[in-house]
Parts: sequence; structure tokens; C-alpha cells
Amino acid sequence: MTSAPILHTDRLILRAHRLSDFDACLALWSDPGTVRFIGGQVQGEQAVWFRLLRYAGQWALLGHGFWVFEDRATGAFLGEGGLIEARRGIAALEGAPEVGWALAQAAQGRGIATEAVEAIVRWADAHVDAPCTRCIIEPENEASIRVAEKCGFVRGDRLDDDGTALILFERARGS
Repeated sequence: MTSAPILHTDRLILRAHRLSDFDACLALWSDPGTVRFIGGQVQGEQAVWFRLLRYAGQWALLGHGFWVFEDRATGAFLGEGGLIEARRGIAALEGAPEVGWALAQAAQGRGIATEAVEAIVRWADAHVDAPCTRCIIEPENEASIRVAEKCGFVRGDRLDDDGTALILFERARGS
């Protein structure tokens, strides 16, 4: 697979990133509220540009990656998420793709992340040859913990990633 398939939910279209998404991605990743629990550092133009290139490369090389979350009714950019093999050097993450997501502030608190992550894990169950998917979430990120649990992820061990405390969540394929 060389490009992200288009997924539809009741309110969303999950689609491949386009060059025209750059400004929306930059707004997302330069917002301190977005990155609060995702490393804590806002990203500038170059980092977001490389992020877009990485998304395309993941699909081309791995057959899975990230999608844009687009409002089905308005076409608005709501966020992004998908599957990643980040090679973080954390043994507990090896052997299965991570699921990650980030929402624009205006899209938070409306069930958008849950709807998108449910679509992502259903797609992964059918198309990714892995026994499970995993995600890592900072303990203070209660909203993302709720999303993970609603989508069938089970809380596991606490991890440390370069001084950042994280909780490992795992979802068995087909759960």
C-alpha cells in the first residue's frame, strides 16, 4: 500500500495528508494545548514539514500510518492520528504499532478522538499483521486515557521515556 485508504465514520472522513494540510497541521502542532501531553514542545514549520513527509513515508514503507481527521459535514481539519512504529528504544513497545492521535482544541470533548481511534483500530485489525496495537499516554492526560479505554485498550505498566512518565496501553487484535 502506498497511500492511506479513506475511512468513513458517522461524523468523520479519515484520509491521507495533503500538502494543502500544512497550515492546519502547523496550527495543530504549534498550539501549546495540543502538545501539552505529547512531549510538551510546540513545533515550528520545519518540524511539521518533516512530520508530513514522515506520514507519507510510513504509508509507502510500512503500509500503515497517520490520517487526517476531517469533519464529514464541513470538511474542516479536526486533527490527525493513526499507527506508527516510532522505534523509541522502549522494549515494551516493540513488535506492535502504536496508535496515536492529536485533536485541534475546537474538536476536543466531542467524542471525535474516540470515533477516529475506533475506526483506526478496526482498520488495523483487518490490515496490520500484528497481535495487538499499543499506545502510551501521560498519566495526567485523562481525556486520552478515556479514549483508549473506550476503544478496548487495557492499562498496563508505567514506562519512562527520557524522563517522561507514561502508561502503556495494549489492545489485542480483534478486541
